[in-house]
Amino acid sequence: MAVVRWDPFRDLSTLQDRMNRLFEDAGRTWRTDEPAATTSWSPAVDIFETEGEIVVKAELPGMDRKDIWLHLENNVLSLRGERKFEKETKDENYHRIERSYGAFNRSFSIPATVDEEKIRADYKDGVLKIVLPKKEQAKPKQIKIATE
Repeated sequence: MAVVRWDPFRDLSTLQDRMNRLFEDAGRTWRTDEPAATTSWSPAVDIFETEGEIVVKAELPGMDRKDIWLHLENNVLSLRGERKFEKETKDENYHRIERSYGAFNRSFSIPATVDEEKIRADYKDGVLKIVLPKKEQAKPKQIKIATE
């Protein structure tokens, strides 16, 4: 297990992002009659890199595979979709709506070292996993130093 150095500013940045989303959602609620949970959302995403690939994992619980759209163009990976609010009961019977619904659009810059022909995506248990393999020449190679 790798040791990760604690950065207090990372926690503050996360808090600021959450506060910004809270105020944005509240602003949308004032302008519409819909609850904040049905106006806008953005799925949580983890991006990490191994020696041979870049992996993107997005949390998309409760979504159908056909409602998710992936596109890569000009080294920008776009993830779009919509989680629809399906009313199983009347509005007055709801006590609380906390899950977020609606359309989302996320875009990420991807390095030119990605082999676009070998990209693969898998959607299982509400998590979309996108694997972006690196091109062979992009992988670091050890150079041996000859001795005389």
